Amino acid sequence: MTRGYKVVVVGGAGGIGQPMSLLMSANPHVTELAVFDVNGAPGVAADLGHCDTNTKTTGHGADDIAGALKGADLVLVPAGVPRKPGMTRQDLFNTNANINKTIAEGFAEHCPDAVAGIISNPVNSTVPIWVETLRKAGKLNNKKIYGVCTLDHVRARTFLGAHAGVVPKDVHVPVVGGHAGASILPLLSHVTPPMTFTDEERDALTDRIQNGGTEVVKAKAGAGSATLSMALAGAEFGDAILRARAGEKGIFMAAYVEQDVAGASFFATELEFGPTGEYVSNKGLPSMNDYEKAGLEKAVKELAPSVEEGIHFVCA
Repeated sequence: MTRGYKVVVVGGAGGIGQPMSLLMSANPHVTELAVFDVNGAPGVAADLGHCDTNTKTTGHGADDIAGALKGADLVLVPAGVPRKPGMTRQDLFNTNANINKTIAEGFAEHCPDAVAGIISNPVNSTVPIWVETLRKAGKLNNKKIYGVCTLDHVRARTFLGAHAGVVPKDVHVPVVGGHAGASILPLLSHVTPPMTFTDEERDALTDRIQNGGTEVVKAKAGAGSATLSMALAGAEFGDAILRARAGEKGIFMAAYVEQDVAGASFFATELEFGPTGEYVSNKGLPSMNDYEKAGLEKAVKELAPSVEEGIHFVCA
């Protein structure tokens, strides 16, 4: 029988954290789930404990990050304040930067061999914060520290499936770059099954994939940002890591990691997860048409200040 894994959801009582915790508690590879949050974690854990899964669930408050993280195999981090109307992801930086630095320090102390999936926005900056914090602590394995940009792929599959009249789960399209605005680069020339687009359709689909988060923020009219779709995407990422750890081969998923691509020092490409949770191969950038090459230049330009801001926050 495949061994079970301990998953920690940091920010597990929040709008993303609660549904993500529910999805992870039902994952067959999870036998222990720790819900960590500054408020409400014991209640969420008690609620999940009434679900008829094979997962033991515990709740941990602000004074027990050690209890939450100890023995973790996978740490998912949707912690932080949500985006509100009129806010960019970068507006979230000051609050969420401090939260992520503190969590990364706890990770370095209590579970440095675990995999981290960072969802807290702005991901383009928070992942560099994690990497530099762990580097300073001497506990960095940058092949296990991932920015979760799975939601960009979920949206791309959904929107492209609707465009072509096919089931979204049957769609594959590389989405590379980062996880905000123009840094999100869907490579529509590589979509399968093959699809055709007018220039107007291509532009509209690209824009919608890049700005899907803003669409949800506006639709919720001040009541929050993408929570349910992000929880689904985060759980999909977590499931991929756990299936790879359990020995399944050939699991590829794009994630935002420290790597040099087109002059960017952090970039999302399709990675193959291995049995320790680190990535074991990297597809890199596929061929691109002129439209996508122009998009790549915009993506790198968008990424540079966000990456620098995250590094400077730790290293200044």
